[in-house]
Amino acid sequence: MNTHEIKAWRHALLTNSATLQEAISNLDKVAIKIVLVVDGNGRLEGTISDGDIRRGLLRGLDMSSPITTVIHRNPFVVPPDMARETIIQLMVANKIQQIPVVDENRQVTGLHLWDQITTQQARPNVMVIMAGGKGTRLRPHTEHCPKPMLPVGNKPMLEHIIERAMANGFSHFILAIHYLGHMVEDYFGDGAKMNARIEYIRENSPLGTAGALGLLTQPPEAPFIVTNGDVLTDINYGELLDFHIRHQAAATMAVRTHEWQHPFGVVQTQGLDIIGFEEKPIARTHINAGIYVLSPESLNVLNSNESCDMPTLFERLQASKQRTVAYPMHEPWLDVGRPSDYETAQRTGSTT
Repeated sequence: MNTHEIKAWRHALLTNSATLQEAISNLDKVAIKIVLVVDGNGRLEGTISDGDIRRGLLRGLDMSSPITTVIHRNPFVVPPDMARETIIQLMVANKIQQIPVVDENRQVTGLHLWDQITTQQARPNVMVIMAGGKGTRLRPHTEHCPKPMLPVGNKPMLEHIIERAMANGFSHFILAIHYLGHMVEDYFGDGAKMNARIEYIRENSPLGTAGALGLLTQPPEAPFIVTNGDVLTDINYGELLDFHIRHQAAATMAVRTHEWQHPFGVVQTQGLDIIGFEEKPIARTHINAGIYVLSPESLNVLNSNESCDMPTLFERLQASKQRTVAYPMHEPWLDVGRPSDYETAQRTGSTT
């Protein structure tokens, strides 16, 4: 949400002691077709539209009447973390063009407007893609081709990742390359043919998923995305970035729920006594999805030309009392690390 949008919804706030005249003036001035009515503590009491006011005037109200007589007290609201696609679906299903954003205390924290949420926001933030791995588990496919350049459908995996990010508003990419890196450079060049800007980090030796970031000549000035070059997903990278910023984290890791069912019934004991049974229980854990957001200051824990993977980077940040958070993923996701994964990607041409 940009600065103009933030100011717009804040200017649309009226206290419940306002009059119809004040509500009309607000609608005309702010021009977002809704007034957000709050109590003295900023908690949402309801909304008012132009239609609500007109219906009130038809009932005999006048300009000095209190707005409490026309408030729509049960508007659709959404929490701050709701995905953009879900909000759009709610708007379409309920034929509404504005949805207030409220926190757990029902305090207003934002406002989604149809015209804005359906227009993809340009993202000046950088995306770094780790594309230097040898892909030894995928041999012989990778004997003469770097793993991120393996074709899925009619284009390399890496191109799928870049196109997905561009659809989310990103246009500046830095590719970390090593094994057969010249093939990546020859294919993408400076990104002009994709209407993108593409730069390169060239590793002389593998530095790990985080270590390559130490080679950045100009560290990003704003939070930036980092993703493995073999992860195909339908994640919205822009929403991931917004989540990171909203939670004021030094580093954010996208995680997926992994379920594993025990093949046997489990006997619960206490000493020699049997205290219960659980038939083939399901264990649920969070796994690293290979997609991250880092704030610029997180790079301070890296040493130049030192191998470092992302979990180690997160551990260093935690040790220095910096906030690290998890972004739960529900979108389709495929880590193309094994031949069976690659067969799945080739067969479907996607993450599903």
